[in-house]
Amino acid sequence: MNQLPFRIGHGYDLHPFAEHRKLILGGIEIPHGMGLIGHSDADCLFHALADSIFGALGLPDIGHYFPDDDPANKDMDSLEILGKCTEECNRMGYSVGNVDLTVVAQEPKLAPYLGSMKESVAKALDLSTHSVGLKATTNEKLGPVGRNEAIAAFAVCLLVSER
Repeated sequence: MNQLPFRIGHGYDLHPFAEHRKLILGGIEIPHGMGLIGHSDADCLFHALADSIFGALGLPDIGHYFPDDDPANKDMDSLEILGKCTEECNRMGYSVGNVDLTVVAQEPKLAPYLGSMKESVAKALDLSTHSVGLKATTNEKLGPVGRNEAIAAFAVCLLVSER
């Protein structure tokens, strides 16, 4: 089978809020009264991004590689998850060309943190910040995100063949 010159992946993740947790998005700690529930650090932006990369490669989602019932994954830094993604990309002859990400949160307002988050994503994937699209939006007070019960994230990635 021939190696495709590029592959596209899409990812989505949502985590509910909880007290006594840090809010980590895009590898950045955001000051807020609550954080997100998850077995790892619950960085839903990095999780959506990881799923987009695994999906583009035709591989299972992050739950396959980092199951939530494995104590070794407890409070794991999601940067480790992205490391596994880039290892798989390299192993399969691809690299990340660019990503486009959207965080959906009613609160907190994320505009002051988008630059740092974008730099964090670029560094994690060894990309220029020009290859990272990052936006934040609300859910117009609809659903669990709109009621400030959760934060969601969407990710799209383009993988480029290195062969």
